[in-house]
Amino acid sequence: MLDKKEKYILAIDLGTSGPKSALVSTKGEVIDSAFVENDLNLLSDGGAEQDPEEWWESILKTFKLILEKKLVPAEDIIAVSCSTQWSGTVAVDEGGHHLGNALIWLDSRGSRYVREISDGFLKVEGYSVSKLQRWLRLTGGAPSHSGKDSLAHILYIKNQHPDIYRKTYKFLEPKDYINLRLTGKFAASYDSITLHWVTDNRNINNIDYDDKLIRMATIDKGKLPDLKQAVDILGPLKKEVACGLGLRGDVKVIMGTPDVQAAAIGSGGVTDYDAHFYIGTSSWLTCHVPFKKTDIIHGIASLPSAIPGRYFVADEQETAGACLTFLRDNIFFHKDELMTEPCPEKVYQIFDKLAANVPAGSGGVIFTPWLYGERTPIDDKYVRGGFFNQSLDTTREHMVRAVLEGVAYNGRWLLEAVEKFVKRRLDRVRMIGGGAASDVWCRIFADVFNREILQIKSPILANVRGAAFLGAVAMGYMNFNDVPDLVDVAKVYSPNPKHRDTYDRMFCEFKNIYKKNKKIYSRLNRK
Repeated sequence: MLDKKEKYILAIDLGTSGPKSALVSTKGEVIDSAFVENDLNLLSDGGAEQDPEEWWESILKTFKLILEKKLVPAEDIIAVSCSTQWSGTVAVDEGGHHLGNALIWLDSRGSRYVREISDGFLKVEGYSVSKLQRWLRLTGGAPSHSGKDSLAHILYIKNQHPDIYRKTYKFLEPKDYINLRLTGKFAASYDSITLHWVTDNRNINNIDYDDKLIRMATIDKGKLPDLKQAVDILGPLKKEVACGLGLRGDVKVIMGTPDVQAAAIGSGGVTDYDAHFYIGTSSWLTCHVPFKKTDIIHGIASLPSAIPGRYFVADEQETAGACLTFLRDNIFFHKDELMTEPCPEKVYQIFDKLAANVPAGSGGVIFTPWLYGERTPIDDKYVRGGFFNQSLDTTREHMVRAVLEGVAYNGRWLLEAVEKFVKRRLDRVRMIGGGAASDVWCRIFADVFNREILQIKSPILANVRGAAFLGAVAMGYMNFNDVPDLVDVAKVYSPNPKHRDTYDRMFCEFKNIYKKNKKIYSRLNRK
């Protein structure tokens, strides 16, 4: 580890709502940050797209907002490290120009094509037994029939837009596209490429493409990028980018990692079984583990981590914080003839106050947060959300708390599956992401999970902090073992035993709602 004057890293966290960038010291201190909102285009056929050029312009804008304050000498900024949303696809030509919008992690239009390549004579859960065995043995998972994996996006483009497929030089994950814009180099990391399901991950220290998996995927190997470790230095910042930002020409660009892996580092949970729950647009519960394993029934697998030689538990729930956005924009403050008042500032803090006025259990009202289908612990793109058991006594306060509790019930369902997967109880869970800034929500999670919740300080910066830690390790300024001591815990929430019976009963009925209605959801939403 280097012993030098304090240096700084520009870290990027490109989420679905837009990029958050930060200036972070090599010891993990966030000096400043900036956020720019991006548009999301949701299509009626299950498409979910964003403009890669808007990503890039927004990232440059966040950089400039930070750098123009001159909080540190420009010559002390030594690296750029990127984390982004995962399971997205950008088709680019040989000149590095994108050939259309990015298909992001919510896009399910490739579902039929995944089912086609996974079909066979002898099947289990819709998969050819022989194909499934190979996918599981080599990769640790298999292409999801939801159609939301990167491979499904490529298959959709190949079948529905063959002209774009033909012109594509490389298919890149969002992180790897941003790195291309930063350096001019086409590459993916071992972790970012995983959801293409074409790499042999059995030897965590020697990951590479597998030709038979690529043939099973029916895609062209030449359209896939070269592979590197997340801590590798991809190259120097492009001259025109460095000049435009006023940075040194030798600033290094780190390969970086997707959001889940960056969050695991930024949460401080870098040791095995030190779990965190992330609440952003989506949510997940994960920890590092010392083994490769798959639970295909619940959509859980241990996949390559950003930390070399390590696996992490991969899973995802589609809508978490997005449920509050839905409540704000589609229900309470929808712009129509009835809406005469603007949405108040700090509306989420107001939601917290409303929720705090309602007893645990929301008067029996249950909200199911499946507003865009679900991945884990059920892989069902047809399921939808809603409020259940409302009465004439139900108020907006009940609805707000029910949304917070519904996301927590869904998280508890995931916790059950993850604990079975790792074969141990996870006694404490670190809470990060924008939703973790809510004391009320952290309290609800502690009670619903019946686990100790550690609310990480500045939880919304966990991803960008994780990207910065990765950069500091890559540049030789720290080791991963240093991370836990550099991440502060703001508050610790212990379960309230008075709420145990209420939340056990409500959680049981939450799962029953899905079991009793899943066929109805399928009939209503299958097209």
